[in-house]
Amino acid sequence: MPPVFRFAPSPNGHLHLGHALSALLNADRAKAAGGRMLLRIEDIDTSRCRPEYEAAIYEDLAWLGLTWERPVRRQSEHFDAYRAALGQLDAMGLIYPSFESRAEIAAMVAMREAEAPWPRDPDGAPLYPGAAKSLTTAERASRIASGVPYALRLDMARALSALTGELDWAETGAGLAGETGTVAADPGQWGDVILARKDAPASYHLAVTVDDAAQGVTDVVRGSDLFHATSVHRLLQKLLGLPAPRYYHHRLILDADGRKLSKSTQATALRELRGRGATPAAIRKAVGLD
Repeated sequence: MPPVFRFAPSPNGHLHLGHALSALLNADRAKAAGGRMLLRIEDIDTSRCRPEYEAAIYEDLAWLGLTWERPVRRQSEHFDAYRAALGQLDAMGLIYPSFESRAEIAAMVAMREAEAPWPRDPDGAPLYPGAAKSLTTAERASRIASGVPYALRLDMARALSALTGELDWAETGAGLAGETGTVAADPGQWGDVILARKDAPASYHLAVTVDDAAQGVTDVVRGSDLFHATSVHRLLQKLLGLPAPRYYHHRLILDADGRKLSKSTQATALRELRGRGATPAAIRKAVGLD
């Protein structure tokens, strides 16, 4: 079977040079391997994703000269698949609801940090203190029935205890410290990660794991900022009985201040560069591919 690659942007803004690098790398590697190239629209956050941004993604990628298989998978059309995965984890006793707001969690962490440093995940966010674990089943059910907002979290300690054998992945690119080859996964450093919220059927971690398996993706090519998140994805794959793709984490495109390009920081969009006269060849050169 030919290898399967995918580019999976979110339609919550316009694509920039960082997206161009990832999309072009996926297309180049698929072509070199005689593989398939897929496009996935990660629109699970229906409050921020817009049809006009989705249309712009197709336009920008076509302008770059990319082609992909149809139909395009859209996350908003597969909520049942994410609920099924959550149900599987729930049947294993590995998820639980937490009810604290972000402000309440920050306050709990601040109290603990008054005594000693509180652990943080690889992205720098404090780990969830785990207060909801002390609630009884009846207390949890009562809060849910009362309409209290909640998030569904993975009980990391239980999940890790349910594992058998080694947990690692094949890295054909390089991690933030140059890690390559067989990389040992360390999902515990993320604590009890959120897998879904009352108003969102899946977090990025859960959705991307389910989607890659559903699409038969064999090679995940994405930015090195997601290197550590791969540990969570490998854990979920193992728990859900899903295959493990190969991973290739590539360098990031940085701005003048050394920060990765981001929609949230108003990185210059590809369509704006095109309006200034940039060509697809110039974009390839700008991201270091020619």
